[in-house]
Amino acid sequence: MRIGDSESEATWSEFFRWLMGRGLHGVDLVVSDHHGGLVNAVKPHFQGVTWQRCQVPFATNILDACPKRFQSALKAKPRLMFDAPDIETARRWRDEILAEFANKALRSMDIVEGGFDDAMAVMTLPEPYRRRLRSTNGLERLNREVRRRERVIGIFANAPSPLRLLGASIMEQDDEWTSGRLYFRMDRYWESKRLTDQDGANAMRSPREAA
Repeated sequence: MRIGDSESEATWSEFFRWLMGRGLHGVDLVVSDHHGGLVNAVKPHFQGVTWQRCQVPFATNILDACPKRFQSALKAKPRLMFDAPDIETARRWRDEILAEFANKALRSMDIVEGGFDDAMAVMTLPEPYRRRLRSTNGLERLNREVRRRERVIGIFANAPSPLRLLGASIMEQDDEWTSGRLYFRMDRYWESKRLTDQDGANAMRSPREAA
């Protein structure tokens, strides 16, 4: 946790450098909304990382760009993509949505087409992790709790004051996620990653080596 003056690319870059200085490494996935400052800062600091665009604001963006007379018909459509069992099915739903609304909600369909790959990046993960990691809902719930406690104080006297109060809130949540109601277990993820790395190594071997 750090206090920043804004959510600019420079602020996020400074935060990422600080985290890496504390030992952060091996980042595979970053989940966030389509915030330009954050997304741009991710690219140079976590090269090769997968970025998952939060599906909740993505769906809102699609609906907001749609003419009002078509919004009720479009509202449930993105969920068909998000809940698809595999990426091929999700693409079929995307194509059907594009075909149905291309002449009704062009701006919305531009958003669907342009953001689909980023919003569905989570489909490369094992199925048990997709629902938890396709949005920032877990973090948003934590933010609401932080905000609730912050409003009681109103104005902090100095920088250490919010660090103590809000840091305690985050520590409580960390205890719950790691030792109480686990957010998810990592065993299947590490096994999947091991098999993926193994397949990649096998693919790089020559036929003679493989034999």
